[in-house]
Amino acid sequence: MSDTTLSGSRRLIVPALGRLYAGLHDAAETLLRVVAGLAMVTHGAGKIVNPFGATGMVESLGFYPGVLWSPLLAATEFFGGILIALGLLTRPASVAAAIVLLVTVYFHWIVRAEGYGGAEKSILWAAIFIFFAIRGANRHSVDAKLGREF
Repeated sequence: MSDTTLSGSRRLIVPALGRLYAGLHDAAETLLRVVAGLAMVTHGAGKIVNPFGATGMVESLGFYPGVLWSPLLAATEFFGGILIALGLLTRPASVAAAIVLLVTVYFHWIVRAEGYGGAEKSILWAAIFIFFAIRGANRHSVDAKLGREF
């Protein structure tokens, strides 16, 4: 692979690194997807054990009835994270995760008036899930093994 193939019309400063970058491209993307998915699972684990535990919090954000939205939040974080980590239904799971994270951006930035500093992590996580919502999973995914993606 030439250094221009890897980076479009740009040339690498150290052309010898082109093969390394090309070889690690899918592995790095897979690592990001798995870590992001597992982080979402970890975040949702407490909620899935007590799916109605966030009822008051979701209602305070205007999501009524909380008895509907709280379990949906728990399922989105926990099961959506598993799907993303596996690379199964990656796009719809990532869209759902991004929506959850954009709501947390609103919560921290507006409701709690923490501004960018309070919302920064949520912005970064939302950007990661938006990336996978657009990109989908790569060849290291269940979607790829099934030969179909959403």
